[in-house]
Amino acid sequence: MTTPFIRNHQYNFIKKQSNQVLHALRTVSDQRVLDTVRYRAAISIMEAFDDLTEYQERLLEPISTLATAYDFERYAASLEPYLEPYPPITPKQIQKLFPKTKKLKAPDLKTLDFRYITYLSWIDIASNRLFLIYPFEGQFVGLEGRITPTNKKGYCLFCNRQQELAFFSVMTKIGSTSPDHYSSVGQYICLENHVCNQNMTNTEALEKFILSARK
Repeated sequence: MTTPFIRNHQYNFIKKQSNQVLHALRTVSDQRVLDTVRYRAAISIMEAFDDLTEYQERLLEPISTLATAYDFERYAASLEPYLEPYPPITPKQIQKLFPKTKKLKAPDLKTLDFRYITYLSWIDIASNRLFLIYPFEGQFVGLEGRITPTNKKGYCLFCNRQQELAFFSVMTKIGSTSPDHYSSVGQYICLENHVCNQNMTNTEALEKFILSARK
């Protein structure tokens, strides 16, 4: 039985390390340097996981022996059955995360491949609002805020890749003494969430933003 254990961002990280090794194989002639690149890639991939079984380690180890672009493609394809999809979520659960939005226009969940999603998000064009849902500490967390396209490229906070950006601003409460005491927390993120999900190799920045927006 195949037990999924690789999350989307970890799979992206594995592919990133594979590309670095392949680039070294194509550009570096010193065998000692190549051995070092392979070793570092293998170690980095193992360290991207909190806990691995011996079987899972064996699935990941081949990166240190691959030689051609075809080898790396087969390696990535061999790991796809082990992708751990985004947790199941229903339209009713989504609506409960945003109770103040009565006519919530959620995406068609049936059209999404949840294997390649780290966070779920969509934009309501009519209101310029972005809705983001992330499975955090055993539960879904929903953020809603204003989204403003910048019409320029820069580095996204979530995936740390240069893409077309938008400014995402979320209103958050400060303290609990006054119900009207709010502040705004904002960051530049990818305008296209599917591109961001394809590029994300680490969830640390996303989780820090969620914690800051939930205060």
